[in-house]
Amino acid sequence: MVKVKEAFGLHELAIEDAFADHQRAKVENYDNDMVFVVLRTAKLEDNVIRYGTTAIFMGKNYLITIRNGPSNSYAPVREHCHRRPEKLRMGPIFVLHAILDFIVDNYMPITDRLGRYLREQERYVFTYEFDKGTLKNLYELKSQLVHMRAIILPVQDICSFFINHKKSEMVSGFSQAAKPYFRDVNDHLLHSLDAINGLNEMLSVVMNTYMAMVNMGQNEVVRKLAAWAGILAVPTAIAGIYGMNFDFMPELHWQYSYFVIMLIIGSLCGYLYYNFKRLKWL
Repeated sequence: MVKVKEAFGLHELAIEDAFADHQRAKVENYDNDMVFVVLRTAKLEDNVIRYGTTAIFMGKNYLITIRNGPSNSYAPVREHCHRRPEKLRMGPIFVLHAILDFIVDNYMPITDRLGRYLREQERYVFTYEFDKGTLKNLYELKSQLVHMRAIILPVQDICSFFINHKKSEMVSGFSQAAKPYFRDVNDHLLHSLDAINGLNEMLSVVMNTYMAMVNMGQNEVVRKLAAWAGILAVPTAIAGIYGMNFDFMPELHWQYSYFVIMLIIGSLCGYLYYNFKRLKWL
């Protein structure tokens, strides 16, 4: 890398950022001689997003890339550029666009797969199969989406840099004809951000729905316990009265008193059970 630095006059701070871990996506212009771009690549493995870094040095007649971490192969980018030699007349800026477009286009399949995973998980919300494990999966998915949004949001600044900056502010030899291509990349990026925001909202709704169902389930249990407590209070109260061992209770010496009391208890309990059932407390 030292020889490359000396041959192309690369700035030492750009070299340092190119090999830094977890570098934020950004673009920097060094004295109109070189543009340094850092992009974050993303790859989905077992529903977990892995991130890498691609650093790009672009000058008037050269473009150098340094890749770190997970990313898809750039072979399709090379083939795309070879198939369009007329666009290569723009210079290295077209190659930079092709790399940026390839990285941004790879964000959308990740959001699509995470969306399908979310739909698989949310069907358990209204079934007894939904448990804390599923809630944990949804929380981890939401955490990944928040992180992914923070990772790819700065790419908008990179697109804006190439769309809005004047020719005098760019590297010499920059073709103004490349601007529409970066606007197209920005559109793809906004599409991915919209998908992430939509998934985040859906996740919030799913998690709130789960909590509401948990509360409803707890209320249903409380109602059932209260209903059975009310029913059992009748025999408890009557048995408590006749368990006080008083001598002057006329029913104690009546031949059919036991059967009458049991009939009264059964009738009252049946009446309460019927009403609780009608109110759907049982």
